[in-house]
Amino acid sequence: MITTQEFSYIPGEHEAEKASNSYLMSLLAFIAGLPFPIINLIATIIFYLGNRKDTFFVRWHCTQALLSQFTVLMMNSVGFWWTISIIFSDEVITRKYISYIITILIFNIVEFIATIYTAIKTRKGIHIEWWFYGDLTTLICKPR
Repeated sequence: MITTQEFSYIPGEHEAEKASNSYLMSLLAFIAGLPFPIINLIATIIFYLGNRKDTFFVRWHCTQALLSQFTVLMMNSVGFWWTISIIFSDEVITRKYISYIITILIFNIVEFIATIYTAIKTRKGIHIEWWFYGDLTTLICKPR
């Protein structure tokens, strides 16, 4: 799921810190806005916009963090609104609902652990690419 790749250069201390902070921003927003899935994405977008003109290493990791938050938002939003519809309507809890909630819980736990791991490694200047998001980030984020 996570691979360590060689980057074209060794990032400086300041770059590594900013890249690591892009992942930490999503973690802090996740903890602060747990019941509302959009808060994680908004915090990550703000951090991305503030660093989009930075070095390639920083931009790349801000973009990867942002892409992962889009997926988390989509999955958590479905679970959130499904739960709201069960609470406020005649809908009942089904096996599909329970399966989906278990799936997003596992997904969120894995994403949380991967984010912590990536934040630690990028802080040391190590380039980490996530499965799917790394390739997509490389397509989107080009060196100048």
